[in-house]
Amino acid sequence: MRQILMLGLAAAALAGCAASRSAEPAVAVEPAPGTPSATAAAPASAMEWIRVADDGRSFVGQASGKPMVPWGFNYDRDYKSRLLEDYWGAEWPAVVRHFREMKALGANVVRVHLQFARFMDAPAAPNARALQQLGRLLALAEETGLYLDLTGLGCYHKKDVPAWYDAMDERARWDAQAAFWAAVSARCAASPAVFCYDLMNEPVVPGRGKRTDWLGLPLGDEYFVQFITLDLGERARPDVAAAWVRHLKAAIRRHDQRHLITVGLVPWSLDRPGLSSGFVPEKIAGDLDFVCVHLYPNEKKPDEDLKTLAGFAAVGKPVVIEEIFPLSCGVEHLRKFIVASRQQACGWIGFFWGQTPEELTPPKTIPEAMTLEWLKFFRQGLPTK
Repeated sequence: MRQILMLGLAAAALAGCAASRSAEPAVAVEPAPGTPSATAAAPASAMEWIRVADDGRSFVGQASGKPMVPWGFNYDRDYKSRLLEDYWGAEWPAVVRHFREMKALGANVVRVHLQFARFMDAPAAPNARALQQLGRLLALAEETGLYLDLTGLGCYHKKDVPAWYDAMDERARWDAQAAFWAAVSARCAASPAVFCYDLMNEPVVPGRGKRTDWLGLPLGDEYFVQFITLDLGERARPDVAAAWVRHLKAAIRRHDQRHLITVGLVPWSLDRPGLSSGFVPEKIAGDLDFVCVHLYPNEKKPDEDLKTLAGFAAVGKPVVIEEIFPLSCGVEHLRKFIVASRQQACGWIGFFWGQTPEELTPPKTIPEAMTLEWLKFFRQGLPTK
């Protein structure tokens, strides 16, 4: 997970990146290649349920069989770095405006990040107000014709994490996480606006040795990586990851048999020497409908990025690059990477923080300039060459 703070921290390093150039015109995806550019809103009846295509490598509308190519945004916060749940109650009109702006930019998918602490009052007690607000978000998604990638179990602000949640052992914590997903999936089961449930952002199984903290290292004051156990014991890391996925999947399937399930993985999840998350794609793919990887192209290592992507595609499921942004490259390199990645990936999700290109013009900071170039690039549609 990346956000404005990361851009600020990386600004100095990125100042020397190649200057971005205008990408070639491309066809916008709404929701399939070749359809007209996005409009501000679409009727709910226009939304189809989405399934994995018969080729096992892409997505289609359930009824029509037309291709659906995810091309969208992570919308986890606003430009003030406030998490969505910090303002989606008191400032709902802003959320409505942002959804319409994302639609107008050409998005068909929006990834939102749901915080565990906001949705669970106790291990088995969901927060009714949060679920009601989620229902409001579903209605907005249907109104605007934007599919939701619902990523759950966020603990991005450590200060908000309940003490009772941190004190749990592995089994109790997994059960509380299952209760979260049972409540969310029960609320969302009837809506065609849900593209998928993403079980957690960047989960990790630790190596040998007992941990004392469920969260990984912070990025600034935010925590995007979580551990799913504190003590591996004698178990194999991929076995623990697979058991966790099955446990949460079962909680969802008790209420929702239809929507797709995935998990957002760091690129170092592949079974290779060196750093690994323990979430080896081929070990967990059997319980997932498709695979997600978070991949930020590096202009200095283009072949390595494509090799990593090919490792995720090798499992034989659709692959969505769930986080992508010109953080270590210019937009021209990003365009080339996306074109090349179409051999393995079938979806790309970048970032939108509540400011349009017009609002960012002229940019006042390096992060704003990077975001502006990204949004101008995105608005041209998914590049094909």
